[in-house]
Amino acid sequence: MGCREVHAATVLAFLSGTASVAGLLAAVLLPNWRQMRLCTFNRNERNLTVFTGLWIKCARFDGSRDCVIYDPQWYRAVDQLDLRVLQFALPLSMATAAAALLLCLVGMCHTAFVSSVPNVKLARCLVNSAGCHLVAGLLFLLACAICLTPSVWVIFYNSYLNRKYEPIFSFDISVFIAIASAGGLFFTSVLLFLWYCACKSLPSPFWQPFYSHPPSMHSYNPQPYSARSRLSAMEIDIPVVTHTS
Repeated sequence: MGCREVHAATVLAFLSGTASVAGLLAAVLLPNWRQMRLCTFNRNERNLTVFTGLWIKCARFDGSRDCVIYDPQWYRAVDQLDLRVLQFALPLSMATAAAALLLCLVGMCHTAFVSSVPNVKLARCLVNSAGCHLVAGLLFLLACAICLTPSVWVIFYNSYLNRKYEPIFSFDISVFIAIASAGGLFFTSVLLFLWYCACKSLPSPFWQPFYSHPPSMHSYNPQPYSARSRLSAMEIDIPVVTHTS
């Protein structure tokens, strides 16, 4: 794997993360989290379906695309706990994923445009591309957990509402979009972790999350003296014998 260059895995991870954030944005804005279908037995009336989103509510008759009831202030009066949690969880997940995308982009730019040899004077302050991708992978994983948990909870909460009232509630397409986006975030984090693990075998000053100390800053550990070297360092008096005639 060409770890000293921008690799296809990191580019694919960036594209996958971008698509996942776009999917989260669509799920947040679409008024299709829950449907409530009201049926009538009067032949002169039409059935009514109430589409509930995180921010707005729309009621439509069957066969019509116009909202007979449109409530743009629904986000203030949400009375369903799962949707209220999603109002906070999905924007937080989007912000976390956006920060991960920024870190991933910084890591790719660092790989493409920065010299592979770090500046000795700044080595203690720099974060290399491996560190950027590793932190980005952790943030993508966190964003996946924040998004996936309340989105799955909507499915179970629908069953609770149907048991409590009548079987008129059903989850809509936004639930599937949010779960698919969470899967994309998880796939992105796995790609970045695989890239980091594959590049971990390279020299540590370049592919650790933080640069290690420069070689000049490492302490010198002297080798232990051998018995021969200790004897050579001792002062030995050798008597000198002279012969007289």
